[in-house]
Amino acid sequence: MTQDKTELSGPDLSQGVPLASLEDGAMLLGHADGEPALLARRGAELFAIGAVCTHYGAPLEQGLLVGETVRCQWHHACFSLRTGEALRAPALDGVACWRVEQHDGVAYVREKIVVPARQPPSPSPRSIVIVGGGAGGNAAAEMLRREGYDGRLTMLSADADLPCDRPNLSKDYLAGTAPEEFVPLRSADFYRDHRIELRLNTRVAAIDAAARQLRLEDGSQCGYDALLLATGAEPVRLDITGAALGHVHYLRTVADSRALIAKALAARRAVVIGASFIGLEVAASLRTRGLEVAVVAPETCPMERILGPEVGRFLQALHEQHGVTFHLGTTATAIDVQGVTLKDGTRLPADLVVIGVGVRPAIALAEQAGIATDRGITVDAYLETSIPGIFAAGDIARWPDRHTGAPIRVEHWVLAERHGQVAARNLLGRNERFDQVPFFWTTQYDFGLGYVGHAEKWDSVEIDGSLEARDCTINYRLGGRTLATAIVSRDLAGLQAEVAFEKAMAAE
Repeated sequence: MTQDKTELSGPDLSQGVPLASLEDGAMLLGHADGEPALLARRGAELFAIGAVCTHYGAPLEQGLLVGETVRCQWHHACFSLRTGEALRAPALDGVACWRVEQHDGVAYVREKIVVPARQPPSPSPRSIVIVGGGAGGNAAAEMLRREGYDGRLTMLSADADLPCDRPNLSKDYLAGTAPEEFVPLRSADFYRDHRIELRLNTRVAAIDAAARQLRLEDGSQCGYDALLLATGAEPVRLDITGAALGHVHYLRTVADSRALIAKALAARRAVVIGASFIGLEVAASLRTRGLEVAVVAPETCPMERILGPEVGRFLQALHEQHGVTFHLGTTATAIDVQGVTLKDGTRLPADLVVIGVGVRPAIALAEQAGIATDRGITVDAYLETSIPGIFAAGDIARWPDRHTGAPIRVEHWVLAERHGQVAARNLLGRNERFDQVPFFWTTQYDFGLGYVGHAEKWDSVEIDGSLEARDCTINYRLGGRTLATAIVSRDLAGLQAEVAFEKAMAAE
């Protein structure tokens, strides 16, 4: 949701602001044309853009100026000061932009700037097909049109629902604090208006790379000149007795979340198998709905592999304070209509079971087509696969990361969207390296944590501040080098870490 535009504060920027009151590199919150607006100064230049992030409505005056952009402190969206364009996901829509004049030491915000549409690139593919209707596929389709691509554009999605705000499925929507109308990223009209042929409930059976043809499961064919694979990941299915019973759920799609909510409305006791981010977010959401919740996981400390033992113990204590019970160091061996049996013989009563034991990249299509894979689809710095003209983005893509110096694959929403945006430009021949720093966030109850970078392993974890006070920065280092930073209640520090990682990559 965005901020109510009638809630204005600060000066009316159209009436003028003394330049002496705005230092170089500073932003001033005010309003123009009845809308919240930011006046920003970069050297001798002044810029005026909308003051509310179009992703979740964050106040951009609390963000960070970086070059000719402003970055949102909540989820690291990035906007152009010159045009208001949303340069990086998760924001997909731009903000308003105004012309600024200077007279006698006073800056005046004038009329809105209309940014001309980009010219279609030439030459460009006559037809582009995107396989996948998740974060990466949707962001790519939108970016292709924003870049002026005028050819045929088709998105083939195996899902029954429109591309959705997937993080919401385990957070606010599941908790009952956000309605379902907040879940779709766009309306069906959006795809029609932008001439994006979105085909739902459509699965691709095979890729004929030589003929540039896709064979669909219904037997039909779909040709392409350029192809983007954005098939995402699939939940790991638990192979134990009772895992297919009707009260057992996985969470990946809108339909999954909808079914889980319907069951939760009538349930009293839930068992969550798996202490991943999804598992813990589901546990928090079900507790918010008033269910008794038990979490079962083989590790002895939740999230220790990703966040370290201190954060893991804090998260466990947080959930225990909200009434969740943990059964760690064990696994589920059977499920029946009355509950879950653990390896040690413990019986947990449950009329709802949620399994969240991880996901696997959906790479079967790529393997069938002869595309190089390595626990994901291997892509180059431009997100192109081993077959020219076929790109990959999101959860499936393993790309050469300049920050860590190794090929990595990351299963995060914002990263998938940014992959899609860069891949879209490269489908049009832009030759843009993917050098953006991964970012994700988790929200559990009233606790939020952001994570910048990527550290598959580390030899030291340093906490500046206090987890208990919910005010800290956590650095994950390997050989003295910081690979990732987690932040709690220090949004600006998260942005600063992102910029520091970018500068380090640029210097290499």
